[in-house]
Formats: sequence, C-alpha cells, structure tokens
Amino acid sequence: MSLLSGKKILLGITGGIAAYKTPLLVRALIQQSAEVKVVMTPSSKDFVSPLTLSTLSKNPVLSTFTAEDSDNPVWNDHVELGQWADLLLVAPATANTLSSMVHGRCNNLLLAVYLSAKCPVFIAPAMDLDMYAHPSTQENINTLKSFGNHVLPVGEGFLASGLEGKGRMLEPEEMVSKVVSFFNPTLELKGKKVLITAGPTYEAIDPVRFIGNHSSGKMGYALAEVALKMGAAVTLISGPSSEKINHPSLKLIKVVSAEEMLTAVQEFYDSTDIAIAAAAVADFKPKKIASNKLKKESGLAHISLVPTVDILSYMGEKKKKQKLIGFALETENELEHAKGKLSRKNLDGIVLNSLQDPDAGFSVTTNKITFIHADFRAESYPLQSKLECAQRIFEQILTL
Repeated sequence: MSLLSGKKILLGITGGIAAYKTPLLVRALIQQSAEVKVVMTPSSKDFVSPLTLSTLSKNPVLSTFTAEDSDNPVWNDHVELGQWADLLLVAPATANTLSSMVHGRCNNLLLAVYLSAKCPVFIAPAMDLDMYAHPSTQENINTLKSFGNHVLPVGEGFLASGLEGKGRMLEPEEMVSKVVSFFNPTLELKGKKVLITAGPTYEAIDPVRFIGNHSSGKMGYALAEVALKMGAAVTLISGPSSEKINHPSLKLIKVVSAEEMLTAVQEFYDSTDIAIAAAAVADFKPKKIASNKLKKESGLAHISLVPTVDILSYMGEKKKKQKLIGFALETENELEHAKGKLSRKNLDGIVLNSLQDPDAGFSVTTNKITFIHADFRAESYPLQSKLECAQRIFEQILTL
C-alpha cells in the first residue's frame, strides 16, 4: 500500500512563478495513491494551465466562486471543499497570499477554502529573497505558525529575478516527503541510514569488452524503494543498471567496477545503521587491461584473471554498530553454502536465492528467498515479486 493511500489532498496554487512545478507535485501525490483536487487563484493561471492540472488530478480545477452549467451559475462550495480534504497544501504561497491568510481576507476561492478548512494546512512559501527576508513576511509566517499551520522551509538557489538565495519553493518530491512523514509519524526506519549495493560490476578487458554477469539490479532497487517508504535515508550504490528510482531521501551513486563500489562503500559505511550487500560483484577481473581494443583477427590465447576486492568481507571486518545483510545466489548445496558465507563474512543475516528455482534470480521481476539469521534460523518464502521480497527482508531485519 502506498503511504498516502486514501488521503484527500487539496492543492491550492497562487500566482507565483513556482506554480510551473505544480503538475509535478500533483503527479507525485497521485503516485503515492492520494486523491488530489486543485484550487487556483486567477493569477496562477498565468503560470500553469488548469487543463494540465485537471488531466493529472483527474478532477475539475476550480478557481472562481461560481461556474457556468447549462447557462446557469453554479456555486463552487468552498465550505464543502474545506471539509472534504484531509490536508490543504498551498504551494506556491506568495507574499501576498501569506498576508491575506494572516488577515482573513477572502477575495478569491482559495482564501475562502482556507478560512473554511478544518484539516491540517501546509504552506510552501515562494518569492524573491528580499521579499522572503522582509520583516513583514517573517512576521506573517510566524503568525501563520501560531494559528497551527505548518509552514514549510524554503529552498535556496537561483531565483526568477536572477538573484541567488533563500526563497525558492521546496521541490515537489520534498513536499511530498513532508506530507508522507506527517501522515506516517511512526515509520519503522525513520531517522535510520540504510546503505544498499545493487546490480553487477563490470571489469574491463579492454576499452570495449568486460567481464560481468546477468544481474539487473532489480532486487537492490526494490530494497531501496521499501527502505525509503519506511522512512529511511538511503544510499544506493549501483553498478550498471537500467532501473530507475527517485526520492528526496535517496543518494544514488553510480559505479562500474568492484574497486569503484568499494570506494563508495568506504565513504558511507561508518555512518550506516543497516547495510545490505545485494550487488552481484564480479569475482574476477583481468590481471592486465588492454589499452586498445583487442582485434579478433589477432586471436586471444587466454586472459589471466585475478580476484576482485571482497567488499562484503571488508564490511564484515569493519562492522561496529551496523546490521549487515548479505546475499547468496547458489546453484547447489544452497543452505550449506549460504550458512558458510554468513559465518565467514561476519553477517547478521543472509538472503539465499537459488538459480534452480524457475522465475527467480537474475533479470526477472520475481524471486524466491530464504532469510537466514546469524544463529542459522531460516525463514523461507514462496515465489513473489522482488518488491514483496524486499518487504519480507526488512521485516526480518527489524527483528534483529
């Protein structure tokens, strides 16, 4: 279930340049399974199209107190809208709108909805840096907070005026994260740092060819998605993969070789609470990398191989407060080999999957896993999606 499933979000848009980002905000809320309705001030239409917002929200966009229906005016009931919402989010909120909210002005539909709303109100200011820093604006923000409203912080960076500083509206993903945290205050991994390695590594033979494996990264990315939904700050160190993920609490680091992956792990491992080594790191690499492409006509008698760095052993040796989980992909004597790896690498748990199971392992969207604890207790699960497998893995981690 998505973290905003069943929640009714009323988005109020005012006439600031940051309104151009609101279609992305609507889409991000919809992706979390929220129901979204939009109320616009008349001036906001200069910056974003009501047609775009109604298409994305799948609801009519309202901006006036009345609408025409069969040549007769119909009242857009601001009281009903205020009572419908589980949360009112005003984004962007201009300096003019902040002042109107403080002083109870009611000269457009959005302000009437705000004054009628019984639900929590989130406000995302957006304006130029001098307007934001002005004492009257800061006093208005403090007053709105005293009313019980949640005033979001502003971002810092380049502004429409060409100046640089505080005043930018928070990015859509950041606002959604704030809303999710509000509705889910007891997320199991809130405040925790999770490090995940994912995908294959490629070890160069020459500038064109490499030694690698069939890992797609799907399992590691699924683990990252679940950890993010549970409130964690996630560092995902990914070998070459076509998988996509985007979240304000995610730090995605792309690497190619085992050496590059180890370097990234070393940077973040000490501050990690939970580390999951889901990457399929190549076990060997060429002893010497050819500086030019090897020609087929010249032939190739052999490639001398040497072991790659053992990232999981490094993590096990350096482990302090971290909970460390490894993966074992086996083709024979699965449990025996997985338990041996669990002990050798100093792990708190290991996830076993077998290439003998149909529709499990590399490149597919499903997996069949067994979670083995340090005392060799094992919990096996039937074939299910890799996202469901990731949920089961974190259920086990939470018991450690």
